[in-house]
Amino acid sequence: MRSLFITATGTNIGKTHTTVQLIEAFAARGLSVGAFKPIETGVSALPDDASLLLKVCQKVNKNFLDLTPEDITAYTFPLPAAPFCADTKQEIVIEKIIEKYHELSQLCDILLVEGAGGLMVPVTKDFMMIDLAKKLGSKVLLVTPSRLGCINDTLLSMEALKSRDIEFDWCVNLFEDKGNFAEVTQPFYDAVFPEWWSAEEGIQRFISTY
Repeated sequence: MRSLFITATGTNIGKTHTTVQLIEAFAARGLSVGAFKPIETGVSALPDDASLLLKVCQKVNKNFLDLTPEDITAYTFPLPAAPFCADTKQEIVIEKIIEKYHELSQLCDILLVEGAGGLMVPVTKDFMMIDLAKKLGSKVLLVTPSRLGCINDTLLSMEALKSRDIEFDWCVNLFEDKGNFAEVTQPFYDAVFPEWWSAEEGIQRFISTY
């Protein structure tokens, strides 16, 4: 079983959007795909991200048909905040997340793990989202935005991944400031990362080499 950890430079960048595309793309290549949202905050009833991921998985993997959104998460919290802050009763136990990861891994060929927020979002006081990616031993896909300022965010996230010797690839979600991207951001990416790709156009190429 393989796994891929989908993270981003921050919140509302497009992790779920990208993960959905990955589920569909891997399934189209004949792989049994699963999804895991370890922690979701801002949950008032059902976890929205986990619900969407499960719905897509159920279309391509019969092993997920009887699961509920709560089955593909380890923790949910009502406060829309970093897990450490949302976890007001200090309930999070990292081992429970690992156990859920291994449980879901038995149901698929590749498990897509969607993080919460960005890499340095605290899960506990001294355990960040990047530490979870490292502990799972997953390759990471970093999703970056297209808005003004994204070069700085992208480079900082890359440095964090490199500092922990985590294997990663990255893509741009062309959404915010899309009309200005070609002028204010793309010239740098073209010069420094000539093989950069977008979530809208490069998914197939990415999974063909994964």
